[in-house]
Amino acid sequence: MKTWLPTGFAGWFVIAALLAAEGCGEELPPPRTTGGKPLMQALADRQTRREFKPDPLTPQQMSDLLWAAFGINRPANDHRTAPSAKNAQEIDLYVARADGLYLYTAKPHQLRKVAGTDLRRLTSGQDFAGIAPLALIYVADFTRFKDTAPEQARQYAAFDAGCVCQNVYLFAASEGLATVVHDLNREPLARAMNLRDGQHIIMAQAVGWPR
Repeated sequence: MKTWLPTGFAGWFVIAALLAAEGCGEELPPPRTTGGKPLMQALADRQTRREFKPDPLTPQQMSDLLWAAFGINRPANDHRTAPSAKNAQEIDLYVARADGLYLYTAKPHQLRKVAGTDLRRLTSGQDFAGIAPLALIYVADFTRFKDTAPEQARQYAAFDAGCVCQNVYLFAASEGLATVVHDLNREPLARAMNLRDGQHIIMAQAVGWPR
């Protein structure tokens, strides 16, 4: 039996759509790990902003943002840019955009599409939720904690998510971006994300260009 394969320029769009539907990765450019503002200046400029332009980030900015948030900065042992209690690496970063929901994987450094629906408005009841080009959703997988009481796991996850969140704030300050971290109604979003047992939403953080 012959197998049909799309050819030509249009064929590449068909292949890309099929790959995205199957949850394959969206490659990110290598992150720029040098440059930016000095740390003390970024700390001085760190602030919360709730007014955004809808303009998307460039692929390079997306790559740099995710690496700064929770990427691998020591490849020899896969350690990250933010600390993790017991090195459980329980925090997963989901990225909600207009074109769908993605999961950031640090190794390889890429975005994996997990849904084709725009879930940004489920991350907050405030006006910015549908305007900011992306929302980071912090999800803790408690099953990665070994021999840890549930209450202790919740505390660890909150601490760890806070460290990642501050990395995002400092990156935004360095890049001239706007960001706001916020609470949310977890149950509707968790259902829309089709989270597993043991996965818990900690918080969300909108990122984009300031208005």
